[in-house]
Amino acid sequence: MSEQIEERDYDEYRVIEPLGDWKRTHSCNEITAKNLGEEILIMGWVQFRRDHGGLIFIDLRDREGLTQVVFSPEHNVDAHERAHAIRSEYVVAIKGQVRERPDGMINKNLTTGEIEIVVDEWKLLNTSETPPFAIEDRTDAAEQLRLKYRFLDLRRPALARNFILRNKAAQSVRRYLDGLGFLEVETPVLTKSTPEGARDFLVPSRMNSGEFYALPQSPQLFKQMLMVSGLDRYFQIVKCFRDEDLRADRQPEFTQIDIEMSFVDEEQIMGMAENMIRTVFNETIETALPAEFPRMTFADAMRDYGCDKPDVRFDLKLQEASDIFRGSDFKVFGKAELCKVLRVPDGAQLSRKEIDEYTKFVEIYGSKGLAWIKVKEDGTWQSPIVKFFSEEECTKLQELTGCQPGDILFFQAGAADIVNAALAALRLKLGERFELIDESKFAPLWVTDFPLLEYNPDEKRYVARHHPFTSPQVGQIDELAEKPGDALARAYDLVINGYEIGGGSIRIHTPEMQEKMFAALGIDEEEARAKFGFLMDALKFGAPPHGGIAFGLDRLIMILCGAKSIRDVIAFPKTQKATCLMTEAPSGVASTQLRDLGIRLREKKEA
Repeated sequence: MSEQIEERDYDEYRVIEPLGDWKRTHSCNEITAKNLGEEILIMGWVQFRRDHGGLIFIDLRDREGLTQVVFSPEHNVDAHERAHAIRSEYVVAIKGQVRERPDGMINKNLTTGEIEIVVDEWKLLNTSETPPFAIEDRTDAAEQLRLKYRFLDLRRPALARNFILRNKAAQSVRRYLDGLGFLEVETPVLTKSTPEGARDFLVPSRMNSGEFYALPQSPQLFKQMLMVSGLDRYFQIVKCFRDEDLRADRQPEFTQIDIEMSFVDEEQIMGMAENMIRTVFNETIETALPAEFPRMTFADAMRDYGCDKPDVRFDLKLQEASDIFRGSDFKVFGKAELCKVLRVPDGAQLSRKEIDEYTKFVEIYGSKGLAWIKVKEDGTWQSPIVKFFSEEECTKLQELTGCQPGDILFFQAGAADIVNAALAALRLKLGERFELIDESKFAPLWVTDFPLLEYNPDEKRYVARHHPFTSPQVGQIDELAEKPGDALARAYDLVINGYEIGGGSIRIHTPEMQEKMFAALGIDEEEARAKFGFLMDALKFGAPPHGGIAFGLDRLIMILCGAKSIRDVIAFPKTQKATCLMTEAPSGVASTQLRDLGIRLREKKEA
């Protein structure tokens, strides 16, 4: 009989049945030995189907996990007969009895691995075409294909777990902040363009022809307005938008945990935020972070790690060698703005091929090459550049680095920003190569004492390192006019494992101080009024001292999940070209829509 069914057309079995009075009693991951003998009703997707002669097995999957289901002709002939029509990703409802799995069939890797469901009745709720890739964690499908069929990719257990964890983290944040008296307030999505950072996404206004809204890069000004309004403590889990080049940990639209507080200083904000992150880690992945997060100044971070978000899970540090080679006959080092060296213990084992690959790697960061010295077992140095060093320079380099036989030294010399960026990235690469990074460890770190301003050579003016509403440190107000590059900010970033997950500052709360900041940025009174007039007005009406912090929720979840890309923790992410392969956004619009907006497009030049 079964052979005849397998050969015939299955149309009569593909009737989509209504649920009727069938109500789901359990998820596919919560049935255990404690439920033995119970009648249960589960629903989900067919992960696998296996026909073992007289018995048919399926693994039924929902977002929580898997349960093994058995169709037995001895238990129910009709249910077993119809089960030959079942295929992967069909949607079914199963009603049956919980029983122990036979000896030798227990799966200790599953919560439900000790039991199985023997079917009394079942309903086919929907059929499915064959998916373009396997719905399982170890899929080898290209990311482009998975993004095109994102609704199928999200069925994979690994991704489903990411979004379960994301929800837990968001609820943990809400409970924590609510317990401290914060109010969750929604701020506008259509707002004014105030370009002082990344590019805005602009939205044309139909009712105000020729004028535009901007999507918010953050709710910064609105949360400051809320402090002026006297709401005292605000938070929001909010969408933000930045039209900028993308990386693995960036998206054009992203989610922030946005927080602002009145009548506080840095210590109070950092203490609140630190305890929030500690709570989230404990409640989501049951991991205890240190009772007190270490702190590092921006200057120390740049000196030792070449970046302001160092991964401190391993010890490799950069060392400055500029003084050793200043005026050296080796002009590449002698005339460089900055010369730094990275000592890698036991690194002499690297092959020339590997060194060449690292040389190409640092070129990404503007480097023109990668100098190196291997310390051989007899203590002599092997390198194409050693012949250019004086004996005194070699002695001082040995004293600086403390290099030992078997080590390798890597050098960068040139513009400071390129030297730091190249060696910071190389340090991480070498940490992975020599397995120096404990992937199970979380190393939080506060970075403080940032420069308030930095010089932009393209614009030929100083720009705000964070934003133009950040307060200078106490006693440094005069620096803004006299030495703007020396002023330090009352700002702080929280870094975990080399990722900046949050940043904030104490804000300027007086109109006089805000005017001085605008002046230091080269923003005259007319421009300040046009861009930030509503803020200047608000500061005249008794703005309290206030400050805050914002956390990138997506990046935080990426760290909690151990994901390699931020796209793995966003339900419907964009590609690195800011496109959605599933919906094919962005896309053209009808000419009538453009006419309503008073917009005419330039014709695209033919290639």
